[in-house]
Amino acid sequence: MTFPIEAVRSQFPSLATTDNGQRRIYFDNAAGTQVPQQTIDRIVDFFERFNSNTGVFNPTSVAVDAMYAEAVAAMADFLGTGDPGEVLLGANMTTLTYQLSRSLAHQFAPGDEIIISRMEHEGNVTPWLQMAEDNDLVVKWLEFDRDSWRVEPASLEPLLTERTRLLALNYASNLTGGVNDVKALTTMAQAAGVIVYVDAVQYASHRLIDVTDLGCDFLACSPYKFYGPHLGVVFGKRARLEALHAYKLRCATDDLPLRFSVGTPAFELIAGLLGTLDYFIWLAEKTGETGERRPQFKAAYAAMGAHEDQLSECLLQGLLSVPGLSLQGAPTLQHRVATFSFTHDRYPASTVAQQLSAAGVYCHWGDNYAFEVARALNLDPHEGVLRLGLAHYNTLDEVDQALEMIKATLAA
Repeated sequence: MTFPIEAVRSQFPSLATTDNGQRRIYFDNAAGTQVPQQTIDRIVDFFERFNSNTGVFNPTSVAVDAMYAEAVAAMADFLGTGDPGEVLLGANMTTLTYQLSRSLAHQFAPGDEIIISRMEHEGNVTPWLQMAEDNDLVVKWLEFDRDSWRVEPASLEPLLTERTRLLALNYASNLTGGVNDVKALTTMAQAAGVIVYVDAVQYASHRLIDVTDLGCDFLACSPYKFYGPHLGVVFGKRARLEALHAYKLRCATDDLPLRFSVGTPAFELIAGLLGTLDYFIWLAEKTGETGERRPQFKAAYAAMGAHEDQLSECLLQGLLSVPGLSLQGAPTLQHRVATFSFTHDRYPASTVAQQLSAAGVYCHWGDNYAFEVARALNLDPHEGVLRLGLAHYNTLDEVDQALEMIKATLAA
């Protein structure tokens, strides 16, 4: 069926916002997406009717407990696990990764090895580097291929030894858009007894995750990158989570998933997360899927992905036609998401970003916290790249307008 783009855009109030009459073209989605009305309504409803702490007998508190349980159950369906206890909610991906890295450190000994891929966002790098420094661990770097723009199994194999304990792996790069074969790399690592921690923050915006199929031990994502509020989510296999040393208050529960909840959760944002998942169900129903929640998530993401691919093909071909422009990523849609970064032989990224932003094309520039990726590509450390990130609420008309502005800016 035809993607219901006008109905989709009507669900996102911010898309109608203008700046002194100038429309906004949100191509900064790789940094954070806009939110649908369902998310907004859930947050407002929480404050209007359910603003209470949890764990006591009054009806409001009981409702908050039920909302939290529903949120982790819905996120379990979203991630592809049948166990809501495997879904941790926290402040953000980086905070949760720091927390879990300190817990995991109790299972490692001096001289043990960890592997970090060069494709990582810094949120999946620094926590492990500092853990290694604190515990006298050996760090090995897993390079990504400059032709395929992803980590190849052949590069991982020689790094695995009997002392390897952890692999920190990116699902999709937030700078190049390259997508790794996480399932194959996880299988290889786990065959050597290695724990696999996956950063799926950039991937979750564009493709549906299936942690059961991937087989990874941990997987992190950020709802604010897939049309939700500012939260972090980590999936962890129950056996792994139960075996961890949990940094928590003495009187806090040992039950999952609250075993790793430090302090009072941001209940209003968790309510908003439910609203985002409501939106995906709404979109699935627009495409004709009225089954169980997981199939509905699949249908929504299939429709979103197909629409994004159309936009991406148009944007990609337009960028490749611009003289002096160098795409920092794969020149095709194979093994990539709708995140596109480029440099120019005459104009710094900051100059281009400033002019596009003034014209209403929202974008990002710099290393975008993909510090190791930027170093591996020998990018200007002060300028990095100009990054455009598409979302399913964008239109072909917006792509055309953005390309015209980019070409005009770079031709000046």
